Amino acid sequence: MLPKQLFQDDGECFQMIGGMEPFGIESTKPKAGNIRSSAANVSFTKCHQADSVKSTSAVDKHNKPCRDLMTAVNKLTLNNDLIADCSRTYSLPTVAGKHQDLNSISPQTLSDLIDGRYKNVINSYRIIDCRYPYEFEGGHIEGAENRYSHASILELLQQPTTEKQILVFHCEFSSERGPKMMRFLRSKDRELNKENDPALNYPEVYLLDEGYKSFFNEKSTYCDPISYKPMIHSEHSSDLRHFRAKSKSWTTGEKRQHARRSIRL
Repeated sequence: MLPKQLFQDDGECFQMIGGMEPFGIESTKPKAGNIRSSAANVSFTKCHQADSVKSTSAVDKHNKPCRDLMTAVNKLTLNNDLIADCSRTYSLPTVAGKHQDLNSISPQTLSDLIDGRYKNVINSYRIIDCRYPYEFEGGHIEGAENRYSHASILELLQQPTTEKQILVFHCEFSSERGPKMMRFLRSKDRELNKENDPALNYPEVYLLDEGYKSFFNEKSTYCDPISYKPMIHSEHSSDLRHFRAKSKSWTTGEKRQHARRSIRL
């Protein structure tokens, strides 16, 4: 049972939604002993008291998203296999990766996806490689897109989507850059669809477990060219400094935006 104080605080309520990235305030990471949800972490955002779960009166169109969010979180609580907009279950088998809030797939599953073995359950897929350009050019998964900046993820959100289209994120080890970009996409996707919650442009996203290095070691024939250039490489020291500096500037900007949003709350 969900704690009562979760929903009321100083005349406002905290509304729950299944997703990978908090919006409003940050959620805590689930403990290792907890059951892992395929729909990722549950995050919270504030809504008007009129949308409290105790309310039985009709609400206007401006309050509808909060009501729909409660419907969504109830569904996610009952079914851990639902994707983030609660429209269907996840299409691919997942593995227990190092990021508990993200759904990870194995190199074998990704190669099966490329081979079309899941075409009966999905319509299309896109592989999002979050490594730096010199790494990508030194070898990448066939058909992958190099999107290593926040701007490129925002551009992705503006592109037309189709039903049952999935995204697979990764970086070199799927340890930092890939997961961060994946969470960034979910956060911005929530913001973009805040009037239609829990709808999302990309409700079904995955992380390639252990990243490109692991995939290359197991499935190198699916790479183009068949090569692997690590992030730390003697020939690309200046490139690494350049892209790391850019990454820090993006992170600083996000922290400032979050601070301003917290003050408003």
